Amino acid sequence: MQAKAADTLLIVAAEASGDLHGAKLMEALRRRRPGLRFVGMGGPAMRAAGLEVLYRAEELSVMGIVEVLPKLARILQILGALGRWGQETRPAGAILIDSADFNLRLARKLREVGIPTVSYIAPMAWAWREGRTKALRDLDRVLCILPFEEPWFRARRVRATFVGNPLLEEPRLRELPDRAACRASLGLDPDRPTLAILPGSRRSEVQMLLPTLLEAADALQRLRPELQVVLPVAPTLERSWIDELVGEGRGCAPILVEGRSLEAMSAADAVVLCSGTATLEAALLGRPMVVVYRANQLSWKIFLRMVRVKYASIVNLLAEREIVPELLQENFERDRIVRALQPLLEDSEPRARMVEELARIASVLGERVASERAAQEILDAVFAGGGELSMGEEGAAAGPSAAGGGGPIPDAAGTLEGQAAATATSRSLLDPPPPV
Repeated sequence: MQAKAADTLLIVAAEASGDLHGAKLMEALRRRRPGLRFVGMGGPAMRAAGLEVLYRAEELSVMGIVEVLPKLARILQILGALGRWGQETRPAGAILIDSADFNLRLARKLREVGIPTVSYIAPMAWAWREGRTKALRDLDRVLCILPFEEPWFRARRVRATFVGNPLLEEPRLRELPDRAACRASLGLDPDRPTLAILPGSRRSEVQMLLPTLLEAADALQRLRPELQVVLPVAPTLERSWIDELVGEGRGCAPILVEGRSLEAMSAADAVVLCSGTATLEAALLGRPMVVVYRANQLSWKIFLRMVRVKYASIVNLLAEREIVPELLQENFERDRIVRALQPLLEDSEPRARMVEELARIASVLGERVASERAAQEILDAVFAGGGELSMGEEGAAAGPSAAGGGGPIPDAAGTLEGQAAATATSRSLLDPPPPV
């Protein structure tokens, strides 16, 4: 048997948010073990942190069941190549970030040759496809970022640990200047009401959402001529393509900025955004929001049959009730968006109530230490042979993790009645998810 590459870790992130979390994790691991080498797949943040690139995450960013088909051959090609690299190189361990079904298939190949494997950002098995817990039991660690996940997974004999939520570590969330300064830095008028539009980070999402969101912004601008609109362009998208979608002569005249989504949300009075990681960022910034989503109709019908929780956004799931509006699929249309946003752009009671509710979300997520705790768990699993965690009777947890307690578990028996639901920080490939 070939010897392992002693200080080499295979690390794989296939989504924009996973790339950001992966970069922070790499830095935390190097602080503990300076000689570590990271090889694998990631985006710009992980490459800047020193990733030796086998594949770029931008190649695979896609969402939906039907939407994934055109890229399926390339996805499978990359999956096979990463598996072969791991089996031939024998890294000391593997860190697989989110993208559950892609990474669980890869994990199977790596475990065949005894490579310690850790999943960072547990899949949403509590929301849909609980059968994935069987594959997760074979991993050395499953690191959770939502407080209710650890007891849920441990009760199903998965070696799960809640490490905290990596979004809380984002320094820009704490260091952003005030609203007026953010507006000035983005070229916005500091005195005009402002709407931020975040249509997602994947082309399929943006194609589905942006035209209707711009129509809604045009309608709002006719009602409030002083309204200004800011549209941050995700790093995974081409600015020229967004320019084409926006077009010329539009009433709302959105100001496009490269990236800088946190500044755009901080500058805004209200945000309308694709269900996903950005909803939690907006909540942590205290920005009133309307969450939207639309998928291919076939994908949507499949989602409705499979998901088992009540809400589409992590904000509502953590609150255990709807505190932000969700306009999904057939409810995603211009006039509904306008009606939902109008009170949030004014000094109104609904706006004040939502801001108050959002302020409680951060306390549910625990401390700002996710990357540090995840790094220690990984080093324990990879270099100390720490694959075993204490499990109680019939697989129940022996106690809460050091990172925090359990928290509420979503209503797994809840029906959607026209709304799909699920959440995490990013979505998977070959595991086409419900909207988040």
